[in-house]
Amino acid sequence: MLDNQTINRLSDNINQLLPPELQQVKSDFDTRLKSLLQQKLSELEFVSREEFDIQSAVLQRTRAKLKALEDKLKNLEKSLKAK
Repeated sequence: MLDNQTINRLSDNINQLLPPELQQVKSDFDTRLKSLLQQKLSELEFVSREEFDIQSAVLQRTRAKLKALEDKLKNLEKSLKAK
């Protein structure tokens, strides 16, 4: 989930794109924009970098175990065919 500082930066960047004649409604727009950004970004399933790194390491270990099991199975199949 993104923090309020990030939401505020996104909102400020979008507000800077507003034409000067719309600056009068800026505060109302800003409030609604922050609310909309918070709502839409909260619907996304973000994970922290730490959680991503942990899951990546788990996946690497799982792949290594799978490869070892596949190799072991191939060797067993070869030995059965040789008999």
